Amino acid sequence: MVATETYTVEAPNGDAEEIELPEGLADVFTEEGESTTAVVGDLLVQSFAQQAHAVVHHSQGDTPADLESINEKMEALFEERFGVPLDDAMDHSH
Repeated sequence: MVATETYTVEAPNGDAEEIELPEGLADVFTEEGESTTAVVGDLLVQSFAQQAHAVVHHSQGDTPADLESINEKMEALFEERFGVPLDDAMDHSH
């Protein structure tokens, strides 16, 4: 049986959430010299960027104006972290 390891995400207001992952899973995605914590952070940024993009650019309903500006900021944060625009990383343009 595979053990688990716990990562903690803390909000600005002090709320915290513990996330359990199978032990060694984050290691699969690390590159030389990179910490597993950085990988978990990368995957969170990637997931939020993809989800915000999907809601803004691919949803069938109206998108609140503030969500569009939130998505723009998330895409900028993604590019800052990874050095590539989100559209390029996703290999498509909206």
